[in-house]
Amino acid sequence: MSVSEKYSVVEKDKVSAEDHRILRKVDRRLLPVFTLLYLLSFLDRFDLGAIYFVGYVIFEVPANRCNPQVWLPSLTLAWGIVSIGQGLVKNQAGLFGIRFLLGATEAGLFPGVIYVFSVYYVRRERSWRVAIFFGGAALAGAFGGIFAYCIGLMDGVGGRRGWQWIFILEGILTAGVSLIAYFIVPTWSHEAKFLSEAEKTRLLDRLRADSDAGTDQAFKWSSVRDAFSDHLVWAYAFLFHGFSFVLYSLSLFLPTIIAGLGFQTWQAQLMTVPPNVLASFSIWITVWFSSKCNVRAPFIIGAAIVSIIGEVVPGLQYFGVHLAAGDWPGENVSGQAKRAVAVALQISVGDIGAIAGCLIYRPTLSGHLYRKPNLIAIGYLLFAIAMTTYLWVMMSWENRRRDRLLSKGEAKEETEEDRIRLGDRSVRYRYRI
Repeated sequence: MSVSEKYSVVEKDKVSAEDHRILRKVDRRLLPVFTLLYLLSFLDRFDLGAIYFVGYVIFEVPANRCNPQVWLPSLTLAWGIVSIGQGLVKNQAGLFGIRFLLGATEAGLFPGVIYVFSVYYVRRERSWRVAIFFGGAALAGAFGGIFAYCIGLMDGVGGRRGWQWIFILEGILTAGVSLIAYFIVPTWSHEAKFLSEAEKTRLLDRLRADSDAGTDQAFKWSSVRDAFSDHLVWAYAFLFHGFSFVLYSLSLFLPTIIAGLGFQTWQAQLMTVPPNVLASFSIWITVWFSSKCNVRAPFIIGAAIVSIIGEVVPGLQYFGVHLAAGDWPGENVSGQAKRAVAVALQISVGDIGAIAGCLIYRPTLSGHLYRKPNLIAIGYLLFAIAMTTYLWVMMSWENRRRDRLLSKGEAKEETEEDRIRLGDRSVRYRYRI
């Protein structure tokens, strides 16, 4: 079967029982451990967020070409140790410095995991897996609220404040999990040891039929330049920027916002649990429908509209729905080095929005009902809608242009090597809208 014929089969969702069995095996190996690591990374983001995200943004892009089997557990161990250090600092300057270091050590996890997904799953299979993974962050908010409340009761134990014990115990838990992760996190798909040779061959054939993910490509600086010069890559980054302002400002300041509604601090911590659980299920349900309908843009716009309603109607900020389009470039950027840079750039530029959210959602600037920050949040969401619409229009136009070239016989013949070299610039490549 030729590459084009294989590509056709993959795109038409004709997945055999054998393929399903392999996918379940991959799911069991990737999803639990990556979701757990991401959950742990979110537990310690709920204070001094602006300082944290400065380090996160600076160190985001360089992290995606290292062997995940060593790199991702090592990052987890590093931020676990740093988190313990947060509970041992003696002054404010030390705390600010170590928060910056925490952001730097955690920066490679999200783009690294998204990239690993891109070399194990064909494009239409990724969004649901990313949703499960990303939903772990929302669950971290729920778990973190309960965890913070319980550990806060240790205030005074060993001469340390409750907030110090939160950092210390979270760091010990993270470091312990990282040691186990060294034995669970897989390497690249073409070297996967948890698959038999027959399973690996089958998996790589499916990946090659869908995109470049099944090939072992050497790093090229030209691919990095391609990523930085692609207007669609920047549009993905700005889209995530618009969502990040709302997503992180809500997750970081939800206890403060609830306390401002008249609840005690301990009550506010526990009351963060329902909206975070709701956020997880909203992400999973929305992406499930998106996958079934095989469209992305309308659901992203719909999620932004729901969020705007949550900002406008008093009290409904508590129930805002947020869909992070974290894997859209993972599905639509081809060329492994280019995709690695695109995903990292998206999150790096996106999290500048998180810095803005941390600086703007402050009681001293915001007032009791956070009216001004909410208006700014609406502006960010409208910006995200504009970027989604731009991507939707441009990719649809490009898909139609390539269809016309092929139907008229005006497209140049491409070998498999040409298709890999051209990546998403190949006339036979189709963007997933």
